[in-house]
Amino acid sequence: MNLRNTEIFCDIATYRSFSKAAMARQISQPAASQALQQLEDDIGVVLVDRSQRPIELTAAGAIYFERCQKWLLDYRAIEDAVHQFTGRVVGKVRVGAIYSVGLLQMSSYVRRAKEEYPDIALHLDYGHPEAIHGQLLRDEIDLGIVSFPRDGGDIGAIPWQDQEMVLVTAPEHPLAGRERVSIQELNRLDFVAFTADLTIRRKTEKLLKNADVSVNVTHQFDNVETIKRAVEINLGVAILPLPTLRRELEIGALHASSFSDVHFVRPLGIVHKRHKNLSRAAEKFVEILHMDPGDGATTTATTATTAQV
Repeated sequence: MNLRNTEIFCDIATYRSFSKAAMARQISQPAASQALQQLEDDIGVVLVDRSQRPIELTAAGAIYFERCQKWLLDYRAIEDAVHQFTGRVVGKVRVGAIYSVGLLQMSSYVRRAKEEYPDIALHLDYGHPEAIHGQLLRDEIDLGIVSFPRDGGDIGAIPWQDQEMVLVTAPEHPLAGRERVSIQELNRLDFVAFTADLTIRRKTEKLLKNADVSVNVTHQFDNVETIKRAVEINLGVAILPLPTLRRELEIGALHASSFSDVHFVRPLGIVHKRHKNLSRAAEKFVEILHMDPGDGATTTATTATTAQV
């Protein structure tokens, strides 16, 4: 069996896309298509229905995909065991992260992983929390980075970071320039919120309710980036994780104020499939995530005293 072609087929089946599979493999789209064609020629069966958009597996392709996934997991476990004798850490690590973690925050960890373990092939993708949990359960990714990680059932969670939630305003807003503000000062202000289906929205509403604060939700969006753009043009204030604001604070596009009377944090965690053993490559990346990529010092999560978001 041609291992490379089989792996490319599994990526095509996972992403239901030649272009996304090619990106994951760091090859051209024609090369991915050619690899699938070679595999189909070798086994004499059509595996993918190319007439559908997104592409669909044939009945034979679905069976082949299911069996090959299990076989590849076993094969990688064998490779892992053998490489331990050489001291090398080799393998592919597929990571799904929520959008608000972002390339800016992850880039330093990815860079350190490549420096310390050059034989690890790291693939990082972004999505919504529910999509990431689904990818884990379907074995499409090895690790997920999500907010409010749930540890139970088929999903295991490793605590990672607690991010301070701060009040975000446009530079011209009356509260801009203040290092600290009271939660009470948000009462009756125009507010840019997350959409109601996200946990972060529900936690924010609980915080405001407990403080007997009522805000005027003028706009709601499902991602941090759009909320930041709305606040920049002064459509309202927002409550966002401080690390997601680094670029805007540096250039003066936004202002952030800590809360003086509540401690409000968003917990981030690393989720994985509970009953699936992590490869050594995945374990090493988890270790990297728990280190300061600048100096190697281990980071610890802060303790929330009032609320978590």
